[in-house]
Amino acid sequence: MTSDFGRAFQIRFATLNDVPVILQLIHDLAEYERAPDEVIATPQLLRENLFGARFAAEVLLGEEQGEPVCFALFFHNFSTWMGRRGLYLEDLFVRPEKRGKGYGRALLVRLAQIARERECGRMEWAVLDWNEPAIKFYRKLGARPNEDWTIFRLTRDGIARLAKEE
Repeated sequence: MTSDFGRAFQIRFATLNDVPVILQLIHDLAEYERAPDEVIATPQLLRENLFGARFAAEVLLGEEQGEPVCFALFFHNFSTWMGRRGLYLEDLFVRPEKRGKGYGRALLVRLAQIARERECGRMEWAVLDWNEPAIKFYRKLGARPNEDWTIFRLTRDGIARLAKEE
């Protein structure tokens, strides 16, 4: 897909060969989000979970003149009330030196097109409370926070403890 940027910026689905680039962008995102030591993803885990027989997520890469400068990782969830799947944006990241060019917006537009093509009932994502630039950006696009809900999370250790209960 070529956007309004012409040939200078293009968005495409990532392939197996992009695993090293995806992993680097994940590390860059973790650095930005002040959690560089929390990344445990490996090339093997990404190969299995993004491109394996039972892939869990998909990745869009944004490239400026052939160089990856941003990505969006997403997957489908399901709304019982709507009876339809939704598109959940796990991560969207634009390298800091490439911000302000409309690349993040272009990724979201492409995601909205995918959601429409796949007949999704909604798109959702989370944003860190301190990330004011992202919050302003999302609000400008028409997205609104869902303040009626609180996100809960179990990590691997919590899952293991809960799974042992009878």
